[in-house]
Amino acid sequence: MTTRIEIDHRNALTGAARHPEKAHRPDNPIQRKPAWIRVKAPTSPVYHETRALMREQKLVTVCEEAACPNIGECWSQRHATMMIMGETCTRACSFCNVATGIPKALDADEPRRVGEAVAGLGLRHVVVTSVDRDDLADGGAEHFARTIRAIRQAAPDTTIEVLTPDFLRKDGALEVVVEARPDVFNHNLETVPALYPTIRPGARYYHSLRLLDRVKQLDPSIFTKSGMMVGLGEKRIEVLQVMDDLRSADVDFLTIGQYLQPTVKHAAVDRFVTPEEFGDYAAAARGKAFLLVSATPLTRSSYHADRDFAALRDAREARLSARA
Repeated sequence: MTTRIEIDHRNALTGAARHPEKAHRPDNPIQRKPAWIRVKAPTSPVYHETRALMREQKLVTVCEEAACPNIGECWSQRHATMMIMGETCTRACSFCNVATGIPKALDADEPRRVGEAVAGLGLRHVVVTSVDRDDLADGGAEHFARTIRAIRQAAPDTTIEVLTPDFLRKDGALEVVVEARPDVFNHNLETVPALYPTIRPGARYYHSLRLLDRVKQLDPSIFTKSGMMVGLGEKRIEVLQVMDDLRSADVDFLTIGQYLQPTVKHAAVDRFVTPEEFGDYAAAARGKAFLLVSATPLTRSSYHADRDFAALRDAREARLSARA
């Protein structure tokens, strides 16, 4: 008799349950991770308390849905990235572990519950992200805005970072989110333009770049942020060009992390980038005048977001003082 644990293990390997759209793809064997990106299983009591609060509030986190390797560390420090608008995405990016399919209707009470969870955790800084909702007329922009307002009401001292979809073909959606005035607007380019057809086929590189540029045009006081993965087959010169493109859009903060393959049906890891190469990328980005850079194998968009926000604010103040 097959046990539930065996079924879950098989699904983790094949992606059959979460990613039926990938079932026809040939298997890409999952490579053994090098020592520098292995993490310990979570055991902290605070981790379990954080998990219990998420269950109590019926909230979804990208920490779990995207199988983030840093979940043990972050949840043990009461850090969590809220994923709103359900747990089913309308796109099927070949790098992402979030389930693909037909999403459920929006939960009108979700913004209130997110606000209460943020207050309950006592967060100084919170990250709110979402699945892509191409099925919605505004891509979920108003739901983002309502969530920002609910957090402001429940936890007025908490700073808010949003990690949004691209709102492709959703005219006016970006303006709705910016008008709610998050402290940080994050949208990830994810990879270099040449890999978009295979890695991020539902998106458009230059649309995502213009989205970030438009945020600064609408409200220059909002910090902008973007992230990308390496280890997918990109060339160093292509990564440096992405940095230049982001600076041309006046993006403040860049994150770079190692791509990790979720299942055998996802894009294969081309190689594991060494810590020394990440250090080289970080130095190059600092030389291009980003306010802040995080480039390590385990860097993710929301990793250490509260600490990074404080550093981002300090860096802006230092730059303004230097210009005075």
